[in-house]
Amino acid sequence: MNLEKMFEMQKALDDRIIKEKGLEGQDLLPNLILALQVELAECANEWRGFKHWSNDQEPRICVIDKKGQTAKEYYKNPLLEEYVDCLHFILSIGNRIGFNNDATIQQIIKRSKEREVETNIGIGKAFSHLMSLVFGFYFSIEDEGTYVRSFERFLNLGKMLGFTPEQIEAAYMEKNAVNHQRQKEGY
Repeated sequence: MNLEKMFEMQKALDDRIIKEKGLEGQDLLPNLILALQVELAECANEWRGFKHWSNDQEPRICVIDKKGQTAKEYYKNPLLEEYVDCLHFILSIGNRIGFNNDATIQQIIKRSKEREVETNIGIGKAFSHLMSLVFGFYFSIEDEGTYVRSFERFLNLGKMLGFTPEQIEAAYMEKNAVNHQRQKEGY
């Protein structure tokens, strides 16, 4: 997964939104943190595994039956889509606070590989730990270590959810293009 490229792509999208919406000079960080919190909750909701009260605890996979289309055209994974929505906001936050440099990216990748063995805590706890770190952004966002830990835990959550780096990157590229199209259409 090319995080450097994704940081750059997200910056281009964010710069476009800021310019087109006339948001220059505004402190958008609180909005980005809240958006990440909301998207993490939506991602957990799509995962469904915490819903011990329900017999339906499996993530949704949508197959749209349209003749003549390839599998990619009729297959939809809402859990991956929500995960990638979170990725957009984590990248935006990193860009906003200046944690998008090569050294920080290398720390994220290194920590993600080192802590990969800790994925046995369970997906529910992984969501809760990550959400706890993100809630703390309001108080410690200037701390690069907090950002690195959050991003690393986010990447490991993706592994726990069964996503490969290639799937995540491809889904990010697709959603980034959708977001640019939405801006073009006046979203």
